[in-house]
Amino acid sequence: MEEFFDVLTEEGEFTNKVESRAKCHKEGLWHKAVALFIINSKNQVLLQKRSANKRMWPNLWDITAGGHVLAGEFGFQSIIREIKEEIGIDTNKNEMLFIGASTSTNINTEKDILNKHYNEYYIVNKDIDVKDLTLQPEEVSEAKWFDKEDILKRIDNNYEGITDKKGCWEYLKKYYEWKENNKD
Repeated sequence: MEEFFDVLTEEGEFTNKVESRAKCHKEGLWHKAVALFIINSKNQVLLQKRSANKRMWPNLWDITAGGHVLAGEFGFQSIIREIKEEIGIDTNKNEMLFIGASTSTNINTEKDILNKHYNEYYIVNKDIDVKDLTLQPEEVSEAKWFDKEDILKRIDNNYEGITDKKGCWEYLKKYYEWKENNKD
């Protein structure tokens, strides 16, 4: 089923236009995306491994869940939908902490993709058993918990084994720093 996105200006303002995913990615039209990290009581982050058939970043570890904001949706609505679809987790707006936003441009000339996003980043603190997840095979091949030190090392080592979505990982680092400086 074709997805449609609200088209934004370069400044992030709504244009009152809606275009298909294919057109947005082919023509580099600005649109919204969301990213969520689940962090457990051990301060570990739950990551998903992208399936081998993904057009961008196949077989790399990625955020817990994320995706595009469909036309007419708010970011938090999209992340609730995406996390349920991708790994089978129910969450709600009250569990989410909005931690920031940024822009990103990702280009894959081989796949004819020019992705221009306004990204929103969220955290959910939750203990989950990986065995209880229901993975969406066309999106996700595996999920596992990563220790804080391991993921920070991967980020600092030029995104070793993880997607190079700089904004996502920088906001995760910032969240960990904030949490460290604001211990109860």
